[in-house]
Amino acid sequence: MAKEEFYSILGVSRNAKESDIKKAYRRLARKTHPDVNPGDKAAEDRFKKIQGAYDVLSDPKKRAVYDQYGFYSDNIKDHPGAGGRGPGDGTAWGFDFSEAAGGGEAQSSFRDIFSEFFGSGGRSRAARETRPERGEDLEHHLNISFDESIRGLETKLTIDRGETCGVCGGSGADMSREQSVCPACKGTGQEVRMHGIMRFSAPCSSCGGTGRTGEKCKACRGAGRLSKEETLTVRIPPGVDTGYRMRVPGKGSAGRRAAPAGDLYLIITVRSHEYFRREGNDILVTIPITLTEAALGTKIEVPTVYGKTLLRIPPGTQSGQKFRLRQKGVPSLRGEGTGNQIVVVRVLIPRVADERSKEILRELARLNPEDPRASMV
Repeated sequence: MAKEEFYSILGVSRNAKESDIKKAYRRLARKTHPDVNPGDKAAEDRFKKIQGAYDVLSDPKKRAVYDQYGFYSDNIKDHPGAGGRGPGDGTAWGFDFSEAAGGGEAQSSFRDIFSEFFGSGGRSRAARETRPERGEDLEHHLNISFDESIRGLETKLTIDRGETCGVCGGSGADMSREQSVCPACKGTGQEVRMHGIMRFSAPCSSCGGTGRTGEKCKACRGAGRLSKEETLTVRIPPGVDTGYRMRVPGKGSAGRRAAPAGDLYLIITVRSHEYFRREGNDILVTIPITLTEAALGTKIEVPTVYGKTLLRIPPGTQSGQKFRLRQKGVPSLRGEGTGNQIVVVRVLIPRVADERSKEILRELARLNPEDPRASMV
């Protein structure tokens, strides 16, 4: 993506604060979420772009890498200007090769990237092509109520995920028939292509990258995997909010050649509440009170997500005054306690129709000759 694109997608400036990025994401997610726009493919595609941009810009480390290079990749672990090191000490230009001596994931990823472009690497192409390949991650959008986001919930999901074909063991080949070495790639599973002066390798177009030719598995038609619906029971923790991504390990698509499956990511959207709204870990609610209650003081019942509670209104309370109900807010996902509920009172002025009530109010004004605008003159 272009360097400015993630910021443009969320409609924020490059120096936007983390809170501004989060607010922009929530606003856009509520408008474009698939549950709000059923059957609208354009809205769904837009939501995916917004989600991708937020995933990077909401993470300080990923954002720093993106600002430096104009893109983000999990292979980039460091970058110049943020403690990055130069060639000769295990890293170069933001790539971390520190695991290369141990043959770790970084060595594999780095060599594969350069092998694809230059046709070289520490291992043969056939070895790369035939190594186990982890399954793809899956995403599932989950729409929950405001109360469920505060209390948490246990729910069942039915997802469609790829499962290793039991007939061919994930190879995609008909094992009952003889399999021959592909004559086009000579068993490497790769073919060399040219793009200008660049030479890079790609899966062989003749054998699909398997390095073998022969009959395909009839059960999976050569895919090595079969689509299967699976019902899962998942536990959503208390305190989640719109945009929260929950990882369910090993519930993505099955891997190839006995490799581990990918993960399932649940993307949460919280429906708005009739009168509660959330600000961080606090819950705000506006409660109407009468003129008499505000003037004389009283005790009123106030709704919370945990049930009703009593709130004391002192005499002389003004409209817009705020009161705090401690630990009646949102539980912290980090285990840092529970937020508060903020009650904002709104004084309702009665509509006076009869003369007796008007006279009482005139008498009240005579007994309390206060001018609220005196300081403005």
